[in-house]
Amino acid sequence: MSGAPARPVRVVVCDDQMLVRTGLATIIGAQPDMEVAGECADGRAAVDLARKERPDVVVMDVRMPVLDGIEATRLLAGSGARDPVKVLVVTTFNLDEYVYEALRAGASGFLLKDAPPDRLLHGIRTVASGVALLDPEVTRQLVGRYASRIRPSEDGGDREVPLTPRELEVLRLIADGLSNSEIAAALVISQETVKTFVSRILSKLHLRDRVQAVVYAYRRGLAS
Repeated sequence: MSGAPARPVRVVVCDDQMLVRTGLATIIGAQPDMEVAGECADGRAAVDLARKERPDVVVMDVRMPVLDGIEATRLLAGSGARDPVKVLVVTTFNLDEYVYEALRAGASGFLLKDAPPDRLLHGIRTVASGVALLDPEVTRQLVGRYASRIRPSEDGGDREVPLTPRELEVLRLIADGLSNSEIAAALVISQETVKTFVSRILSKLHLRDRVQAVVYAYRRGLAS
């Protein structure tokens, strides 16, 4: 006897360009395991709609009128948000600083606007499942390029990091955009061991996911 079918992933799409918004909604709505919970054209509307509909994921543009995507992300997914909502930010290569700020604001991941539909759908499913979407190549090109302009935080940049040397090494590789398999190859250890290290790092640093780990590493001056 088979169990009940899984509930579709509910998605809110927020983009101020109608053609982009409609295209995203059409792609998402055509998936048997997804449904569009709503569409909107600015960050304030996204916050209101997400709080009303409680979607699994908000696909959020960055530059929008009324309230930009970064502030909307902070309100929905930041440390002060009640019942936080997962946010997947869409951006372009020439907006490095926005990517970094979006991650700091609490986004669960980001995609490029010109990503193919299958990558978008994979990103939504990944974020909905509770896993941060931090594509290694995109990380290297976006977060990595912006790293030289990120100043370590003033509230603890010099504070001792509570990690073992090996854990610190893994954290730096995460910040460099390496996947678990790439880290395993670089350190000549198994992927399961890498997963264990990543779990310990997140636990010790009280971080939610790999996205926050990357931001932590850059803010503490541990990555370059």
